[in-house]
Amino acid sequence: MAQRRDFPLNPLADPGAIVGGQECRYRFTILADGLVRCEYDPDSVFEDAASTLAINRHLPVPEYRAVDTGSDLEIITDKFHLRYDKNEFSANGLSVQVRGNLSGWHSTYRFGDQSIGLGGTARTLDEANGRVPLGPGVISKQGYVALDDSDSMLFTNDGWVKGRRKNPLRKDIYVFAYGIDYHGAIRTFYALSGKQPLVPRWALGNWWSRYYKYTADGYLALMDRFRKEGLPLSVGVLDMDWHLVDNEKVKKSGLSGWTGYTWERELFPDPKAFQHELHKRHLKVTLNVHPADGIASYEEAYEAMADALGKDKDSNDPIAFDITDKKFNDAYFDILHRRLEDEGTDFWWIDWQQGRVSRIPGVDPLWMLNHFHFLDNKHDGKRPLTFSRYAGPGSHRYPVGFSGDTVVSWESLDFQPEFTATASNIGYGWWSHDIGGHFRGYRDDELAARWVQLGVFSPILRLHSSNNPWNSKEPWKFTQESRSTMNEALRLRHQLIPYLYSMNVKSARDGEPLIQPTYYNCPDRDEAYRVPNQFFFGSELIAVPMTTPRDRVTCRARSRAWLPPGRHVDTFSGAVYDGDCEKWLYRRLEEYAIMAHEGSIIPHDGSQELENGGKNPEKLQLTVVVGADGKFEMYEDDGKGSGVEDIEWAVTCFEYQQKSGSLSIEPPLSKVPWLPSNRFWTIRFPALDKPKNISALVDGAERKIDVHSIDSGTVVELGEVAITSKITIELGDNPQLAVTDAAKHIFRIVDDAQMEFEPKKLIWSIVTSKAPLNVKVSQLSAMDLDPRLLQAIMEFLCADSRPPVEEDTGSADTTEGFEMVEETNKATHGGISFKLPMT
Repeated sequence: MAQRRDFPLNPLADPGAIVGGQECRYRFTILADGLVRCEYDPDSVFEDAASTLAINRHLPVPEYRAVDTGSDLEIITDKFHLRYDKNEFSANGLSVQVRGNLSGWHSTYRFGDQSIGLGGTARTLDEANGRVPLGPGVISKQGYVALDDSDSMLFTNDGWVKGRRKNPLRKDIYVFAYGIDYHGAIRTFYALSGKQPLVPRWALGNWWSRYYKYTADGYLALMDRFRKEGLPLSVGVLDMDWHLVDNEKVKKSGLSGWTGYTWERELFPDPKAFQHELHKRHLKVTLNVHPADGIASYEEAYEAMADALGKDKDSNDPIAFDITDKKFNDAYFDILHRRLEDEGTDFWWIDWQQGRVSRIPGVDPLWMLNHFHFLDNKHDGKRPLTFSRYAGPGSHRYPVGFSGDTVVSWESLDFQPEFTATASNIGYGWWSHDIGGHFRGYRDDELAARWVQLGVFSPILRLHSSNNPWNSKEPWKFTQESRSTMNEALRLRHQLIPYLYSMNVKSARDGEPLIQPTYYNCPDRDEAYRVPNQFFFGSELIAVPMTTPRDRVTCRARSRAWLPPGRHVDTFSGAVYDGDCEKWLYRRLEEYAIMAHEGSIIPHDGSQELENGGKNPEKLQLTVVVGADGKFEMYEDDGKGSGVEDIEWAVTCFEYQQKSGSLSIEPPLSKVPWLPSNRFWTIRFPALDKPKNISALVDGAERKIDVHSIDSGTVVELGEVAITSKITIELGDNPQLAVTDAAKHIFRIVDDAQMEFEPKKLIWSIVTSKAPLNVKVSQLSAMDLDPRLLQAIMEFLCADSRPPVEEDTGSADTTEGFEMVEETNKATHGGISFKLPMT
């Protein structure tokens, strides 16, 4: 029980940050130079307890001025100017103007303004078929957002909860006034509301989930089939049919069977042995629970629960669910759940869908479940995790989020990237979606493959579907094209775990969500707001998901992109793109648009056979993009410790210096017994032609290396190196990204195009001619081509503004060189593989 009450709070603000209070009917707390708490109470009774939003108000006092004229009050910081007439809060009497180079007309908050800014997230996507309304975030193009905390649940000093004192005139508003300093707003939100916890490393791998009546043998056979297919997993999810549902005991009780805590022995005769087998396969186990119906008399834990709660166990009356009752809360965890955890269950999927009302007015049961389940999962020193819906601002403290039962449709897929990215605007960085959709909808193998690709670049990748026999997500049930794409996506996810886990640490430590909308780093550029589905995936990558079907002419999907200023490399194709440019990106089904800026360093698992669980790898591969200095820290640990501060880290530092063309790999800063003593290293330099004098040093001594070119860059095989050694790769002074060979990429587009043959010859003659770019664009535009085909060609024709390298690209009548490259790729890699550039 102790871990459930261990929730550090620091809700009392520094007295020096407070203006008003005491005998006044108002109180303002200047929590940061861009955050002010505005309270009004006609009885002058102000709330100092922690709330679901605000658990830490004891923040450094910023510089501010308070000007009190007797009838009016003004508070001024570097970021805002508050004006108040000392009456009941009103739009006329309370305003907060954002200071800086913003319009005073558009950048003034007035009491009652319910703008959501750039949006936050929603409680659920249940039954959504596309877009849903979003709640507020803390950032806005107007420079301000107000979060109304007047009715939220409160935490008491003994680790329990209470509702708010009711008075319709009482107001408790937090105004974020950070202008377009979006990172500053998010960091302050985390300072007020608590940082995101560190999620376990294994949670970043692939999850298998399905609403389906499995047997123990059937489920284990399925896990073994994934292993046979070479598809790694890390979590096995069991939906509600693990417990009694259609059993005669349930039918006689008159209950729905929706809630349950007793294994269905006809399906799982030995639950402990079953979960032990999953653990042997390096899989964690989570069980679905719908707790609303309480504990029926047929449950194995019924008598123990009745005794603990002083109920008459002979009455066989169901024990009502009341998570707000302290005795029930303790028994719920210590008896009902602990006995199941002792058999092997690692964490719980809380499937609460019964609304916001509890026995305590103002206390939402979903908040209670999320809060106490997460804290309880710390028992026995575990790194906590729970899996549940979003309850409101502050929910980021309880990862992972379950977004609910979505419809299988392109509309659902098309909304998910934006939905995931904007959730970061309210600090919520760990959504888990039903990858592939849950129910209804239709079969579309292209849709399924694109959804799994998006899952790779989502916070959590959890395959899921309903119990409809024709709706499941095993890749081998799809056409060969989609199956291959899904297979490579699932492998890529586990390859990326070293990068993802390091970003997980950065998120928990520095307040930087894994996924961030494009406008976070380019807030003054209108173009950044026009690509809502594009997002930063950690510090090194930009994802441009494909969320619409292929067109029949190009056989490609497209997505609108705007790359920030600078030069970027497509990590899949090796094509180089100029930044600061809007364009449509076209991709085959097996391709995805993942961009890395100059100076990017991305570590990933280099193992040929990826194991379940995502352990610290023995073989590592680095992707390093030349063109600018870069630095990356890779974090590893032994899985012990519940938070960033409790953990003994092994930190491996990678640094690339552009001027000298030197990449250094420092040994881990801590000597730990749980890392492999030696590691095998491969370094890939995308879009870099093979340097003439490349060399490597290990602890200062020259090392023999294998250097070879691939279609998308250069690969250096370093072999096995002691983990305590320093590695240096020398490329030569100031290496540059290769100029994009537009003809090579356009050849594939023209070759695939479903159109007449003769116009293809004309397109090719224009593309390969010596004419200036503007002439080529004009000639192609005059051909009256299908608009999407023209866009696809223009993507590469205009990708890289640097002068092309003069070489023989053939003539209008020959494509021999390009055909040979394409056939070589197919022969070597089975097509242009989703996996190819990363391995």
